[in-house]
Amino acid sequence: DTLARFVAPDTIAYQACDDARDAHYGPLGRMADELAALRQRDGRPYRLVALPWPRAQTDAQDGRRLPAGYANFLIANRVVLVPQFDDPADATALRLLGEALPDRRPVGLDCRALIRQNGGIHCAAMQVPAVDSEIDHA
Repeated sequence: DTLARFVAPDTIAYQACDDARDAHYGPLGRMADELAALRQRDGRPYRLVALPWPRAQTDAQDGRRLPAGYANFLIANRVVLVPQFDDPADATALRLLGEALPDRRPVGLDCRALIRQNGGIHCAAMQVPAVDSEIDHA
């Protein structure tokens, strides 16, 4: 959930990196090539949405790099919650995910506290159980 996610049956949003000096540049570039080579059952390529790369975020206490990225978004009801890092790329990520999910309103959510704990929006919401509408909650 931090690298690539389906946003529609024919569309994959993925974390890209355009900074050749970044240690993630090579691995994310190879992933982008692999995604471009994938085909749907009918032979067509997937529509790919390259999400921008936020500048490196580091822990103030120990200096370790934190897992900042926009692929850890959360699709919910009529919105898509988009990670934000007080970064110039935040607005681009909001726009791209809003375009990729046109039936959802993109909402930015500051995720700096979550990444300090090595998680993100999607990670934090994974274990929330569904409410069974058949159960009387009174």
